[in-house]
Amino acid sequence: MEVSLAITGASGAQYGIRLLDVLMAQGHSVHLAVSKAAAMVINIETPEQWPGSLRAQQQWLDERYQGQKGSVKIYGENDWMSPMASGSSSADTMVVCPCSTSTLSAIATGASNNLIERAADVVLKERGNLIVVPRETPMNTIHLRHMVTLSELGVTVLPAAPGFYQLPKTIDDMIDFVVARILQAMKLEQDLLPKWGYKGSE
Repeated sequence: MEVSLAITGASGAQYGIRLLDVLMAQGHSVHLAVSKAAAMVINIETPEQWPGSLRAQQQWLDERYQGQKGSVKIYGENDWMSPMASGSSSADTMVVCPCSTSTLSAIATGASNNLIERAADVVLKERGNLIVVPRETPMNTIHLRHMVTLSELGVTVLPAAPGFYQLPKTIDDMIDFVVARILQAMKLEQDLLPKWGYKGSE
């Protein structure tokens, strides 16, 4: 599958990074966009140190996923020549993970002020599969109205809300719960989370 993935500046960059890890391991082609705010969050909240320049970011990704089945290409926030920016070449599926409330607002109102917002708008106009993963609490009425607007447009609104029925033992288990639900919304196979009523591989 060809996938667009955007990581924005909400807390919870771990979800987006883990999703990218799984997509690469499964052999998918990923168009990646990381906002400046997201780069700061990655450096603050994770052990990763996100490089400053786009070229260094691509090199970091190439080294991280060397030997993986998938491929990843990163694009700058204002790269209007990216495949993500046009309906003639964009991926049918896009995930914004995590999705900041400012990005949520921009998508819901069709702002398209940067590549991430434009890419989401393209998926909407092409009737593709757009999944947003808000990570905010509590939510005010503005946030909720934007979510309703997107839901009415066919967007999957999938808050980063880990479940506990799988008895998570680590933070990684809680991250995998959300990533598993994203993969399911993408119509992809996943083995991170057993289906309800099943016992995994048994």
